[in-house]
Amino acid sequence: MSAIEDIMTLAPVIPVLVIENVADAVPVSKALVAGGLPALEVTLRTPAALDVIREMKQVEGAVVGAGTVLNPADLDAALAAGAEFIVSPGLTEPLGKAAIASGVPFLPGTATAADVMRGMDLGLSRFKFFPAEASGGIAALKAIAAPFGKARFCPTGGIRPETAADWLALDAVLCVGGSWLVPKGAPDIAAIEASARAAAALG
Repeated sequence: MSAIEDIMTLAPVIPVLVIENVADAVPVSKALVAGGLPALEVTLRTPAALDVIREMKQVEGAVVGAGTVLNPADLDAALAAGAEFIVSPGLTEPLGKAAIASGVPFLPGTATAADVMRGMDLGLSRFKFFPAEASGGIAALKAIAAPFGKARFCPTGGIRPETAADWLALDAVLCVGGSWLVPKGAPDIAAIEASARAAAALG
């Protein structure tokens, strides 16, 4: 297995996290890990994100990655913060080459067959499918995945607790990205752990 596949198969759901407050980092990550979801994607959408990654890495059992990585500068900042894997919403040649050169497990975003082909030209075979629902949902991913027998995906974007199992039933899907696990606002730690347990049981 590739290094990114090792991370994709730790649990059926990778929480996609938008954390505004650094003080929430450790309690949220502890709740998710306790609930059975060790791979955590911290999106670089807030000023606190890099510090959140640093804090979450201190939690035993957490495998902390950076999401919303858009370019080589974001990649460098995420790696400096200790990100253990990198997720991007799309795939450009500069970012792809920089990520591959760094050796970090890399999950680039794709939405079309051309995106997948661009990734395969770079030697990649594990992709995010994003935005999953807006890009046509399960039917679209089935059609896109069909010509690429070795490609495997993590659909992200619009996945809900009630639809996650349908996505996970696809042969081409190794896991899904879930933003529902940690809603906006002050975190309810008990509710987050309960949601994580339910998500972990989907596998």
